[in-house]
Amino acid sequence: MVDDIDDLTKQDVAVHDLRVAAAQMMSEEEFRSIEKKLKWKLDVRCTGMLTFIYILNYLDRNNIAAAKVAGLEADLHLTSTQYSLALSILFVGYVLMQVPSNIFLTKLRPSLYLPACMAAWGTLSACTGAVQSAGGLTGVRFLLGLVEAAYYPGSLFLLGSWYKREELGVRCAILYGGLQVGGAISGLISAGIESGLNGALGIPAWRWIFIIEGSITVFIALCAIFIIPDFPSNTRWLSADERAVAEWRLIRDAGQVDEVAESWSDGFKMAFTDWRTYAFCAINQCVFVSTSTQNFLPSIVATLGFNKIDTLLLTVPPYVVCLITSVLNNWSADRTRNSSFHSMWPLVVSIIAGIISASTLEKGARYFAMILLMVGGHSANTVVAAWAQKTLLRPRIKRAAAIAFINACGNIAQIWTPYIYPDSAAPRYVMAMSINGGFALAGIIMMYGLRLTLRRANRKLDERAARGSITGENGLRDVVGLGGASAVSPGDFRYTT
Repeated sequence: MVDDIDDLTKQDVAVHDLRVAAAQMMSEEEFRSIEKKLKWKLDVRCTGMLTFIYILNYLDRNNIAAAKVAGLEADLHLTSTQYSLALSILFVGYVLMQVPSNIFLTKLRPSLYLPACMAAWGTLSACTGAVQSAGGLTGVRFLLGLVEAAYYPGSLFLLGSWYKREELGVRCAILYGGLQVGGAISGLISAGIESGLNGALGIPAWRWIFIIEGSITVFIALCAIFIIPDFPSNTRWLSADERAVAEWRLIRDAGQVDEVAESWSDGFKMAFTDWRTYAFCAINQCVFVSTSTQNFLPSIVATLGFNKIDTLLLTVPPYVVCLITSVLNNWSADRTRNSSFHSMWPLVVSIIAGIISASTLEKGARYFAMILLMVGGHSANTVVAAWAQKTLLRPRIKRAAAIAFINACGNIAQIWTPYIYPDSAAPRYVMAMSINGGFALAGIIMMYGLRLTLRRANRKLDERAARGSITGENGLRDVVGLGGASAVSPGDFRYTT
């Protein structure tokens, strides 16, 4: 059996080498023409479809916030602590499954694995509409976290398997924009259900929210199987030339092959022996704390004193502004090849927004602060997600494990932050805003420290390249401790700072 695997690996490597050789022999004009068609397909079928699914992912994960305003808390007789537990328990499962799921994904077809997980979470979301107690709500939410864990880190990993570093940031922002779109239309959908279906068939509006949104997710999951790509070497709807271009352009960008035949244990070890993994984990925790307001946005907006429908509608503009800002911020980060400052300034905005929110009861100022709270944390989140992938780029299993672990560590914040928003703290939420601001400041300091460190590593690469004393795998590892890069020319790879 081992011999069969070795023969298969050799055959795959030989086919890969032929495709790369074919791409190398193309004229520059031919290569650019095929690359343009390839990117268009990827933008529609990969980035576009993944973003659309992430909208549904957000709806199914966070519709509990709208359901609370629509009557869930009163009907199930939930205390503030029980509601916070229902929020945080999802992220226990979410954190536990992210790394194992991304490791599985490297060995499976994303076009099958991700839609299967999607159908599972859609079913669980719909079942939430049938819960009758706090215990039932908590149990379903935990299971929902387990199956939803596959999606966001898996989607980030899949984008990194197709796009070059200069293209990756804005695609990550567009993907993450699914969260903002989901947040925006969640308010619209919930307002429509509240006004049109409340009491229909004897079912209250908050139950309809779960049933309708979960059912839509299951249907879209079946369609996604035929749209989402796998990897450059095995995506069925690409021509041979498009596969060749897809693989060669990634090699030119990162200096090595993405789909190498490394064992999962080696890639896993590389991810967890690279100190940058832990640096991004700490940064991500700070960023996720500053985004924790999203779980309570309808409740915070409700403190302005409007009725249920107006409150749900007022949750839309913060997400729209956040989406536009996030995409533009990551586009700028890609163009300037600067991730650090594009991660730092949004956290400054988050600190300012927290100060305004905690210090005034004036409606206009508070609503403006709510918009800035969303813009700050989420605009930083998208850049950090892309920055981590650009830094921990190869090999594939290392990237998969590292990205999942970084995202899981960030989501630990979602487990404990619900408890800093008790109903008794409304409307100012002074403790929550103070904690958010403190973590944002810590994140800014760590981002600047990482920037200085990576710039120092780039200078060492430049110095050794100038002396001609560094080539290939060992040179890069010795200088910057990448821990597993292969076939990398020091002239090709530089860290994004």
